[in-house]
Amino acid sequence: MITNLLVANRGEIARRVFRTCRELGIATTAVHSDPDTGAPHVREADAAVRLPGAAPADTYLRGELIVRAALRAGADAVHPGYGFLSENAEFARAVLDAGLLWVGPPPAAIAAMGSKTAAKRLMAEAGVPVLGALAEPTEADLPLLVKAAAGGGGRGMRVVERLADLPGALAAARAEAAKAFGSDEVFCERYLPSGRHVEVQLLADAHGTVWAVGDRDCSLQRRHQKVIEEAPAPGLAPQVRAALHAAAADAARAIGYVGAGTAEFLLTGDGRFYFLEMNTRLQVEHPVTEAVTGLDLVAHQLAVAEGEELPAGGPPPSTGHAIEARLYAEDPAKDWQPATGTLHRLELTSEHQEFGGPGVGTDSWLRLDSGVAAGSEISPHYDAMLAKVIVRAPTRAAAARKLADALARARIHGPSTNRELLVRALRHPAFLAGRLHTGFLAEHAAELLAPDTRSAGRAALAAALADAAARGTALPSGWRNLPSQPQSKRYRAPDGVEWEVRYRRTRGGLEAVDHPDVELVEAEAGFVLLREGEVQRRYDVARYGDRVYVDSPTGSTALTALPRFPDPTAQRDPGALLAPMPGTVLRTTAAVGDTVTAGQPLLVLEAMKMEHRVTAPADGTLVDLRVTPGQQVRLGALLAVVKSPEES
Repeated sequence: MITNLLVANRGEIARRVFRTCRELGIATTAVHSDPDTGAPHVREADAAVRLPGAAPADTYLRGELIVRAALRAGADAVHPGYGFLSENAEFARAVLDAGLLWVGPPPAAIAAMGSKTAAKRLMAEAGVPVLGALAEPTEADLPLLVKAAAGGGGRGMRVVERLADLPGALAAARAEAAKAFGSDEVFCERYLPSGRHVEVQLLADAHGTVWAVGDRDCSLQRRHQKVIEEAPAPGLAPQVRAALHAAAADAARAIGYVGAGTAEFLLTGDGRFYFLEMNTRLQVEHPVTEAVTGLDLVAHQLAVAEGEELPAGGPPPSTGHAIEARLYAEDPAKDWQPATGTLHRLELTSEHQEFGGPGVGTDSWLRLDSGVAAGSEISPHYDAMLAKVIVRAPTRAAAARKLADALARARIHGPSTNRELLVRALRHPAFLAGRLHTGFLAEHAAELLAPDTRSAGRAALAAALADAAARGTALPSGWRNLPSQPQSKRYRAPDGVEWEVRYRRTRGGLEAVDHPDVELVEAEAGFVLLREGEVQRRYDVARYGDRVYVDSPTGSTALTALPRFPDPTAQRDPGALLAPMPGTVLRTTAAVGDTVTAGQPLLVLEAMKMEHRVTAPADGTLVDLRVTPGQQVRLGALLAVVKSPEES
């Protein structure tokens, strides 16, 4: 029996595994990098071992350090979580060689699925449909998808629309794959932009039993990474669902699989499906399967690792519907640029505190899985995911509505997030109709990413009045139009638009000079009540330094309070390129003296496990390049300068 489990991971998945361990009476051990010293997963563990350093390559990817940590802490088993070393066969062998129990599939099964090209050959031999790799792509094969053979999560992947772009895409994919997975092997296959990403959850024991535990749809993706997942996959014909489950089980049997895993498929509009890969670990999106089956997949992982047989009779049927949304610290409107900084607050409102979990059998509940807490620092070293919000309901429509509402009302004060994109996607008619495909977010980008100028304007008004209330005396309700000198406050919205709010104090209270149609009902430092016509709304206002967060039933807006008079020293050359985030320079793609065009990539930064291109702001000449590959840069650091023809 397992008595002390070390989780070789961090954040949300470590906390998720610890939760099941507490329920089973198993002691827990955490590992942590230096930036994670005070992280929630460290505080919740019974013991924690430091991994010196910050970068994953120095910490969570150092298998020998993790094995040593397990032995020193008295752990007798290791759970890899997802990501990092979870699909590394050599790490699994090292754990076993140290006399520890490995909570995962046999190293041979991990190795068999470790290379996508080898896995496709193996699956084809087992009779599982595959989308073949293309050795020499032609025009007829376009569009293409270049993929890393040794990894996933959207890294080492490039879409190619023209054959002329293939060499550059191959080089970029190889470089990213080598850094992320230690192998630069890539391959090409046909890209099906209208296909659906459907996967089957697997559980297998060491006694020959294989369960296909339902299916999931994970088609809503950005940069080939999942954003919204749901179970069961909607709209599948019964024969297609049965065939998917059978193919997934065949894939598991073909490699002698043991433990929890997932077979991923690409499903076309005519019902054909093709094997993509097998993830030999627990998936990020496993909670939606738990929600519709009542299973605790982590508990089953532990039981299988201890040698237990899966119960007779097969897996429980799926009932109801569950949807998960991944909350990322990023700005979708700025090409998914990751965001860093202090997370001041992350909580659901009181209307959405019905926390559920594995095994909860009620018809409707909500679950929050998070690796962060108020006060957490979101760093550039790790994945941008802050939390997962999962809803179970009797129907898909009910689950989508409840999840969208929970996200819209959540209090998220800190770095920019994709919350508004998630809410709009969940409420989009095409999503509700089940018209899903991997290009969904790109197809509907204009609607999903459009700035909400009306909400920003009302948020700025509420912020200014709350600020005035905080700096003044208690304000009685009601306004009077008595002349006085207007005061003003300026705010910048997330889309860069600046809002100026003018108001004056009267004997009766505050008056918004430029908003005669809005009546102030009540104002305090933390909230404002505004009435427009016959409609009254409450706006909650929180301020942290120059950042102001305004939450209301109609949405949330993050504003930056601007100084009354601009700082002349803050002005910069319009051709200066500043680092949009802290990160590491991976490569430069231009040299000083080069003639460049607007939008041309000049260098590539890596932050939060993603690559981000820094492009020329206009046509001109690159006159200064301040960075070199491998260099770490701070937010706002000067990277390069482009001079226009008129300035040169």
